[in-house]
This record gives sequence, structure tokens and C-alpha cells, in this order.
Amino acid sequence: MNTLAVKSHEALASDIRFDSYMMHISLLDGRELSVPIDWFPKLRNANEEQRNKWRLIGRGIGIHWEEIDEDISIPALL
Repeated sequence: MNTLAVKSHEALASDIRFDSYMMHISLLDGRELSVPIDWFPKLRNANEEQRNKWRLIGRGIGIHWEEIDEDISIPALL
């Protein structure tokens, strides 16, 4: 069994915050994942209010922004 696949599948988000350049995703297991906002044009072009209107989907397996029609998978980022 590939343990990397198991670990990435078990990675669930618990919180998201932004700074000027990065999106920081807190995971339930205590890790924090930081990725450039530029990787996601819809987030890059969104204003602060729009970025902060997110919700977790699938118990934290993904993040959804209704207003800007963006979905991000946590395992895809790992």
C-alpha cells in the first residue's frame, strides 16, 4: 500500500486564512499548508471579502467559494 496516498487522503482542512500573497490552510492533524494565491486566478482576482467567504466541503477534503465559483481539493495540493 502506498502510504503517501493514504496520508494525503486523510488530510482534512479545519481553517483557512490569507495574507497578501499566500493562502494558509490549517489541517486537522496540526500541519499547515501554505500556497501562493497566484496559483488560483479566481482567488487572486477576488477581493478580501470574497476570499473570506469559503466553506469546507466533504468534512474538510476541499474548500468551496460560492461567490467566485472556486473549489480546491486538499489532497491535490499535497
